Formats: sequence, C-alpha cells, structure tokens
Amino acid sequence: MWGVIGLLGLLSVPVQAIEPERLVQAARSQVGLTLGYDPSYRRLDYPGGDVPLWTGVCSDVVIRALRVQGLDLQEAVHRDMRADFAAYPQRWGLTRPDSNIDHRRVPNLMTWFWRQGWSLPLRQEASAFRPGDIVTWDLGRGLTHIGIVSDRTGAEGVPLILHNIGSGTQEEDILFAFEIIGHYRPRKL
Repeated sequence: MWGVIGLLGLLSVPVQAIEPERLVQAARSQVGLTLGYDPSYRRLDYPGGDVPLWTGVCSDVVIRALRVQGLDLQEAVHRDMRADFAAYPQRWGLTRPDSNIDHRRVPNLMTWFWRQGWSLPLRQEASAFRPGDIVTWDLGRGLTHIGIVSDRTGAEGVPLILHNIGSGTQEEDILFAFEIIGHYRPRKL
C-alpha cells in the first residue's frame, strides 16, 4: 500500500514512464482512505494542490494515482490550457484557465489525454482493456465519469475499475455499466 505519504508526495518529478502496476496500486491505496464524494469548488495550492484525501471526485482518483509517478495533472493541464485554451471544452463559461478546477473536470482530462497521444480506439471487448488504462464514461444528462482499469477481474472476467462515483474510492465491476466515451493508455511524456 502506498499510504498517505506516497499519495501526498506532491513534488513534481520528471516522468520517465507511467508504470501500469504502480498506477493501479496508487489508485487502490485510496480505497478505505477516500471515503466521501465532494464536487465543491475549492482553492488549491499550485502546483501539487489537492482536496483533502478523505474526499474528492472521480477525477481525483486518477490525479492522485498519476501524481505518485511524478505526473501532476493540475500543472500539466493548466500549462496546456494556458498555451491553447480554445482546444479545451468551453462548457463552464470561463475565459481563462483556472488551476483550482480545470484538472478535476473529466472533459478537460479527456482533451489533455488525447493531446498527449494516449487515446485508444473505443472497443466493447474486455480484452481491449489493460491494467492501468484510463476509461471515461457518459453517465447521461451531461455527466461524465473517469476511472482506472484494475489488475483484478470480476466473476465474468471483466476488469474491475478503481473510481469514485459517490461513495469514496472503490474497486468495482462497472466497465460496461455505462457508455464508454474514452479509452486511454498513459505513456511516457
């Protein structure tokens, strides 16, 4: 288990490669620690800002897991949005990037992942998903969701997902429960 120190290791270090096993373990280490769900806007330190570990949203699971490997999505997304704000969704009525929230919005993460070359074709076969892959879903009514593919499978052999959909970080059999709208494989930057 990575523990609180591993999760809160906020110093950004150069990313050599994203290791899928470490990504899964860093996400799994949040189970039992992140017990709530709170989408409230909060002022965050920059770079390396985070909401309290006991709470968060779906994107915070991914943010914290990648941060363990030295990739600070808060900083990376903010820098990219400053460089090309028009490339990102314009859903929130903002006129410039906001380092407190931009990286916590699934559509922004989807855009950043795509711009990094992490996108994979959308498929409906369990075999297409590897541990450490990142998946996004359309929950309906304009809501999106994000999670990390686990190295464990459910009873039918479908990979489990590490995510927070409202009850804290969980590892659950939800891969095909909603419409998949994004499939990403993190790579070296």
